[in-house]
Amino acid sequence: MDLTHSFLLSMPQLKDGDFGNSLVYLVDHGEFGAFGLVINQRMGMALGEVFEQLDITDSDPLIAAEGVLCGGPVNQEHGLVLHPPGPQYETTRNFDCGVSLSSSRDILVDIAAGKAPRQHLVLLGHAGWAPGQLELEIGANAWLTCEADTDVIFNVAADDRREAAGSLLGIDLHLVSAEAGHA
Repeated sequence: MDLTHSFLLSMPQLKDGDFGNSLVYLVDHGEFGAFGLVINQRMGMALGEVFEQLDITDSDPLIAAEGVLCGGPVNQEHGLVLHPPGPQYETTRNFDCGVSLSSSRDILVDIAAGKAPRQHLVLLGHAGWAPGQLELEIGANAWLTCEADTDVIFNVAADDRREAAGSLLGIDLHLVSAEAGHA
């Protein structure tokens, strides 16, 4: 089962810890494990703060005010930019599913200058699973899965992405319970 380009929607039993109420975009999944990005958890940091730390001059206060997301609990000091395919940067990796991931300073310089890519998520950290670990978690009902939709990633506000992904499954996530059974 290859879950590359899937959404992982956390179930209620994951309410504590790093993945409570999270939506993970699974960028890569295979025999070596899984790599994903939490795309709905804000860090409470503006992109302008990142620019300032890296001595990058921004040209637009709206760009500087953009929120930075917590991409996951692994390597939270490492910045990543998820964006549609297009310009290539020093460390851009293109995925077959219509997204690219870049992590070099040059993409942040372009974003600060108001250049492409206009659609982007800036994240610190990522989520990772050892081989077989994610499959065990899914089997234990810790995650719902569905095919990812780049419209949800790039055109839905961070706070609404998990609900939008639930809608792709036809589920109102407010009605999902950690308890199994019937009355």
